[in-house]
Amino acid sequence: MTDTAHQAIKSEIEGNDVVLFMKGTTQMPQCGFSSRVASVLSYMKVPFKDVNVLADQGVREGIKSFSDWPTIPQLYVKGEFVGGCDIVTEMTLSGELDALFEKEGIEFDKEAADRIRQANAE
Repeated sequence: MTDTAHQAIKSEIEGNDVVLFMKGTTQMPQCGFSSRVASVLSYMKVPFKDVNVLADQGVREGIKSFSDWPTIPQLYVKGEFVGGCDIVTEMTLSGELDALFEKEGIEFDKEAADRIRQANAE
């Protein structure tokens, strides 16, 4: 089962520049952490694929062993594991996420990213 799940995960990561493995979907997140990461990406207008791990138990368990990361959500950019909610939040606030998107040629709204930082600085 894990091999099949890992193949499905690998296929999603290779087929999309930005992939968020999350509980629920962008339109209907099923956990606060997943909601936060999806909201940040959506607000920054980053084109990304959401994968609902609740829809497939194999993927839900497989993503943890695939990345060697115990929690969900998990963000991948250009095939590389970036991190979960805390890491994505820190990277957004520090500007590291902007730098990663720029380096990898991922479209995003820089002004929206700046507004997130301004709102969190107050």
